[in-house]
Amino acid sequence: MTDQTAPAVPPLTGYLDRLSARPGERIAVKTSSQIPGEIAARVVRIWNADANPEGMGMHIEDVAGLDLGRFAAQEQPARLGSWGWVPTAGLFDTARLVVSLRVQPWLVRESGGTILALTGPDGASLWTLTAYPDRIEAVAGEAVITAAITPKRKVWYDLTLALDLRGGAAELSVTSLDGYQEAASGGAFTFAPVDGARLSFAARPEGCGATAHFNGRLEDITLREQGPEGPVRAFWDFSIAMNSAGVVDTGPLALHGQLVNLPTRAVRGSHWDGTEMVYTHAPRQYAAIHFHEDDIYDCGWDTSLELAIPEGLASGVYGVKLTQDGHEDIIPFFVLPPKGTRNAKVCYLASTFTYIAYCNHARGNLDDAMEARITDWGTPRGPDNFPGFGTSTYNYHPDGAGHCFSSRLRPMLTMRPGFQTFAIHEGSGLRHFPADGHLVEWFRRMEIDIDVITDEDLHREGLELIAGYDALVTGSHPEYHTPETLNALRDYTRQGGNFCYLGGNGFYWKIAVSDALHGVIEVRRAEGGIRAWATEAGEGYHMLDGQYGGLWRRNGRAPQEIGAVGFSGQGFFEGSPYALTPEASDADVAWIFEGVDEDPLGDYGFSGGGAAGFELDRVDFALGTPEGTKVLARSFGHGPSFMCVPEEVLSHFATLTGEPPKDLVRAEIAYARLPGGGQIFTTGSITFCGSLPWNDFDNGCSRMLENVVRRFGGLEA
Repeated sequence: MTDQTAPAVPPLTGYLDRLSARPGERIAVKTSSQIPGEIAARVVRIWNADANPEGMGMHIEDVAGLDLGRFAAQEQPARLGSWGWVPTAGLFDTARLVVSLRVQPWLVRESGGTILALTGPDGASLWTLTAYPDRIEAVAGEAVITAAITPKRKVWYDLTLALDLRGGAAELSVTSLDGYQEAASGGAFTFAPVDGARLSFAARPEGCGATAHFNGRLEDITLREQGPEGPVRAFWDFSIAMNSAGVVDTGPLALHGQLVNLPTRAVRGSHWDGTEMVYTHAPRQYAAIHFHEDDIYDCGWDTSLELAIPEGLASGVYGVKLTQDGHEDIIPFFVLPPKGTRNAKVCYLASTFTYIAYCNHARGNLDDAMEARITDWGTPRGPDNFPGFGTSTYNYHPDGAGHCFSSRLRPMLTMRPGFQTFAIHEGSGLRHFPADGHLVEWFRRMEIDIDVITDEDLHREGLELIAGYDALVTGSHPEYHTPETLNALRDYTRQGGNFCYLGGNGFYWKIAVSDALHGVIEVRRAEGGIRAWATEAGEGYHMLDGQYGGLWRRNGRAPQEIGAVGFSGQGFFEGSPYALTPEASDADVAWIFEGVDEDPLGDYGFSGGGAAGFELDRVDFALGTPEGTKVLARSFGHGPSFMCVPEEVLSHFATLTGEPPKDLVRAEIAYARLPGGGQIFTTGSITFCGSLPWNDFDNGCSRMLENVVRRFGGLEA
């Protein structure tokens, strides 16, 4: 990053090269420690991941026979910031050369952001071109040429550096494309071209990484001999291979290069004129790359040890537990059954795409209450303490752009047993991976055997992976999906599968993934929805796959088509109960409520204090809820923080359904039977699973779900 002080990281941490594996496969464990000595490692099984002392406490078991021994500790850095480099192959060994490009600054720091840097094979700087708040500056040794100009945010500039390599001089000119700014200067400028020199852009190489990162967009880096109209020696056209981390030179020498830490492509360039919104239709209008000082893709750490998943290891949720001198880290992973086999009638789908989207979400809520709870409960700290591994798709870059990428090839501090998201609301304040532990522990306590798969596995293997299961169950927040995962879920129920959607705000955002850039997801927050940030106009199409992004609903596939309900309202992390509807008394659904003597239902829980809270889903037949779906219960009593989602609102008083906006703030428990024999049961709330452990799992929500899963799974009571 531009700041010479590296962001803080935990004293002991790590990540895995994959989040799931089958028996016989291997997982590479990559660790870093600031403590000299040795690290001990072993495999644990993770059940309950809630450290709340008022609950059951975390339930994590050592796995017999999987003590991984000890290995030497090694400190490995995480180098934040995207940039790129290309070889030069003697380009600068000529009399006259003109370097030109277009630049759009988004954030210019006092310390400067490197636009271009020519360095020798040993990393020594030959010359640099740098943006400062009050100038653009070219430096070669002691020679400095300054163009006195104030770079403005999101304004495009033409930059030209004309080099007289024999005469030892240069001229620098900067002109804004809006016509308001212009500056030029010249002077002595001497450097000695060397074999193996590299031209870097958006940062200056330093050691094994880079520094002085540029925050903004670069485009059309061009080298011409003799003068501005001379023959092109190199032209790095960023509009080519936009779905990759490669840089293509269309010049005669084909000096192709590489991008580092996945900067954002498929963004508007200086040629964009508003006539085209699809970058694949007009690539030259999208010939820019957006670089950020905090981008990160793959930490690239050495492997500390390899874990071979033994034959016969039960499918489930596991972790590699690292310990050293009183420090501990547990890195979760999932074990699938052997390929082509099913060891249970019920399958649990872990929402790993959502875990990645929220990976290292820095919320800025590390207040006294959170500090006290972390200390009292002994839970792991996250990105607000340790920002050194980048943040999430819910954060902004320092230059004001939203993060559209998130990678699992770095320590996922928010995906840890016990990690707390909130400390100011009732309950444990858990979300995502640790919150889903309430359900995993529920399976154990109900003695319901499960196989476990992940979103990534479902994306890769499709319907075949789940087709043989009698029941498929989600966790609390299956929000992010690819076309492949939605297709598999849709076809599963159409072909007779029984589906339990136990969350809220599910099947909401469309994402892209890539076989060439594994481990990363991309989201473009286009058009509507409750958004952490908004995609820029004309940038709604994914870089990785070229498809339109944004809400699945805006892509013509509303969540109701998958889980019978869809996102309708959101508020603080607070829960309320459900009231049963008259349809809950119908004879054909009476089995769902057998042994349930609560009405209202779920006025308790470890997530917000109630089963219906935070993010709420409801039935909508116009959006794809299956015909004949019965609403069995409906939430009530939500606080003043709750509002209906923007995609339902037409004006300050009108909604798409015609209902008052406040009436759309509701979660609905629903049941559907499909023509092919499949069934769907849904709870319509993120906080529902947090109610399962209440009163040691002896409660109405737990009994209702047990009735459903046993019936769906063909299990005896």
